[in-house]
Amino acid sequence: MNLTPPSFPIFFLSLLAGGAGIAAKLGYLPLAGFAFWLVALGFVLLLFGTLFRGL
Repeated sequence: MNLTPPSFPIFFLSLLAGGAGIAAKLGYLPLAGFAFWLVALGFVLLLFGTLFRGL
């Protein structure tokens, strides 16, 4: 299986989603109920970015 690095937009979106999830868990954003799902979304974006070329 050939893995490729994610493109910058996908990396940036996953960084934003993960950061928002952590900030929500710590109470900086009023999204505490979605904190887990935001971090999971960040990881899934990184996974798709490495598995699929050009993403």
